[in-house]
Amino acid sequence: MTAYHRPRTLHDALAIRAATGALPLAGGTDIHPLRTARAAWGDPWRPEILDLSAVPGLDGIEESAEGWRIGARTTWTTIAEAPLPPLFDGLRAAAREIGGRQVQNRGTIAGNLVTASPAGDGIPNLLALDAEVELATATGTRRLPVGAFLTGYRATALAAGEIVTALRVPRCDGARGRFAKLGARRYLVISIAMAAGVIRMEGDRIAEARIAVGACSPVARRLPTLEEALIGLHPSEMPRVPQPAHLAPLAPIGDVRATAAYRADAAVVLLRDLLAGFAR
Repeated sequence: MTAYHRPRTLHDALAIRAATGALPLAGGTDIHPLRTARAAWGDPWRPEILDLSAVPGLDGIEESAEGWRIGARTTWTTIAEAPLPPLFDGLRAAAREIGGRQVQNRGTIAGNLVTASPAGDGIPNLLALDAEVELATATGTRRLPVGAFLTGYRATALAAGEIVTALRVPRCDGARGRFAKLGARRYLVISIAMAAGVIRMEGDRIAEARIAVGACSPVARRLPTLEEALIGLHPSEMPRVPQPAHLAPLAPIGDVRATAAYRADAAVVLLRDLLAGFAR
């Protein structure tokens, strides 16, 4: 029988994780479907489970002078309904499109990140927010930029014995965020392509731009050449800027949802739509 641990303190959770390598479980919206899918293919995947639902301090959103700390166990419903500034408008929009209401009520921001799916809707937004991952072990804590935490397709820099405890988002006064997603239908769909952005203005000109695309490469990617091309522009000029050359960091594939060529074309259109939204 699979061992199931439900500690009531972070100290105990980290000790169990270090001793057993048990798989952390928050909302369970990724782990349970994965177990079912692997069992259907004859793989009796039965890792030890580390249920974090009783550990205090792992959920909720806290604001400080430095920025915001979003607890690892914070659900998408909490994020969608939180009174956050316009900087988070993209993340909140993504929160409303992740699965259905039941998944949003259970699924967590850290679970979406650690699964490291190329189609994880929260990930491009975290990149655009310049977020860091807060990691803890029995011997200490560290932080990693989200871009460094994601190392490949469904792969992360999570070390043995570590647990994600929060996401950290720095202040960016006056900035706004947006999110655009393309799927085969409006809701309850895995993304074909998606784009997230954060824009900060000085007067009527772009002073800072952070743009990321997901579902078009093994991991979501920022687009630095596009970001640079937007600096100094009026918002009304931004939608004309994205071109196929700006997608150089991406490597779209063909699968059951779309061809690689379609994804590349769709990403450019999504970027133009995303940027047009900032002018409204």
